[in-house]
Amino acid sequence: MHGAPGRIVLFALALCLAPLLSAQPLPRGAEAFDAARLAAIKPRMQQFVDAHQMPGAVTLIVHRGKVAHLEAVGLANLESKTPMRTDTIFQIMSMTKPFTGVGIAMLMEEGKLSLSDPVERHLPEFRNQWMVESRDGDARMVLRRPSRKITILDLMTHTSGMAGFMPEGIPDFMRTMDRPLSEAVAAYAQVPLQFEPGSRWMYSNMGIDTLGRIIEVCSGMTFEDFLAARLFQPLGMKDSFFYPMKESAAKRDRIAMVYRRTDDGLVRSGAEILGGNPARFREGARYPGPSFGLFSTAEDLALFAQMMLNGGTLHGKRYLSADTVTLMRTIQNGHMEPSGHNTGQGYGLTWTVAKDARFAVHHRPVGVFGHGGAFGTDYWIDPHHQLVGIFLTAVANSQRYEEKALSQMAISALREPETAP
Repeated sequence: MHGAPGRIVLFALALCLAPLLSAQPLPRGAEAFDAARLAAIKPRMQQFVDAHQMPGAVTLIVHRGKVAHLEAVGLANLESKTPMRTDTIFQIMSMTKPFTGVGIAMLMEEGKLSLSDPVERHLPEFRNQWMVESRDGDARMVLRRPSRKITILDLMTHTSGMAGFMPEGIPDFMRTMDRPLSEAVAAYAQVPLQFEPGSRWMYSNMGIDTLGRIIEVCSGMTFEDFLAARLFQPLGMKDSFFYPMKESAAKRDRIAMVYRRTDDGLVRSGAEILGGNPARFREGARYPGPSFGLFSTAEDLALFAQMMLNGGTLHGKRYLSADTVTLMRTIQNGHMEPSGHNTGQGYGLTWTVAKDARFAVHHRPVGVFGHGGAFGTDYWIDPHHQLVGIFLTAVANSQRYEEKALSQMAISALREPETAP
C-alpha cells in the first residue's frame, strides 16, 4: 500500500499523456520524387491565385506514409489580407461523408448494426415511408409505398431514394443549422423517396445525415462526440471539429473565408451557402452536418487518409479491419449510370472510386478512392502509387481545375513507377 499513491499519480499522468503520445505527425520525405517537378506545384497553384480563380490553397502529397509536399499559396481572407498557411482550417464540406461512413463501419465491426439493416430498425420514424410514383411538375404528385424498406447500405451508396435536400419552402437545416440532428432526420424521414430503393444512384446529403443519426442511436453518443473520441483524438487530428464557436479564438482566426467566382473577381459568400455565413462561424449551431459539417486541415486529413491507405491502421493502432477498408473502397453501384458525380466514377461505402479509364485521364487510376467537397476541396487515396493527395481551397462555385492539376503533377513527379499491390 505504501507505493499506491505514486502508482495512481503515474497512471493519471499516463492517461493525460496518452492523447499527446498518439498524436504523431506523418514523417517528411520526398526521396521518390523528381525535386524540380515537385517544386513546380506551388508556382502552378500561385498562377491560379493570380488569375483570381481561387483566393488561396493548401496542397499536400504523401507517399508511402511520408509527406513529400506541403505548401500554401494566396490568402485565407481577402478582406484582411490574411496569408494562407499550411495549418489553415477549411470547411471541407462533403469530404466529411467518409468520416461518417467510417463511424458506421466501426459500429458494424462491433456488432451494433449490419449494413443490411432496414433504417427503421434503428430509427422508427422511417416506418411506412412513401415514394413518388409520378409527378406533374408542382401541380400534382402521386405517392405509393416502395417495394422494400431502405437499408443502411442504401444510405452509404446514395441509392436509397432519399432526396438531396429538403423541398423548397421547408426550413433548410443545412444552412440554418439551428436544429439538433435528431429533429432534422425525423423531418427527412417524412420526405417521400424519389425512386425505388436500390434502383438508382442519386447523391443525398439527407441520406448521409441519417447515417449520422444512426451513429448516435447505436453508440449512445452525439455524432460529433463519437467522431472526436473514436477518430480525431486517437489519430491526432488536433484541428478537426464541427462547431467553431466552441473552439478558441486562435483557431477561428485560422479558418479560411469562402468566396465565389464572378466576372468581376472573387466575392465573399454569405448565408446562402451550406453552413451559413462563414464569417459567423456557425454561431448557435446545433446541427453537426454529418454530410458536410467538418472543419479540418491538410495535415489532419492526411492522418485519416493514411489510415485508410494502410488498411485501417496508423501508428500501431487499428481503427478498422483490412477487410472492411477493402469493402468500403469497392464499387457497389458500378452497373448504374450515372454511378457518381463524374464520368468513370463509381461509389463504394461513402467513398467515390475511380471506375474505369474515363476517370483515369485525371491521373487517378482505377481503384483510387476519395471524396470532394462543395467549396473546391478534395482528397484522394491511390493504393497503386501509395499516394495520398489533398487539395484545400474555399470557393463555393469552384470549377475544380486546380485539384486536377495537383493530382496530375503529383503522379508525374514520381521518379519510378510503382508495382501494383
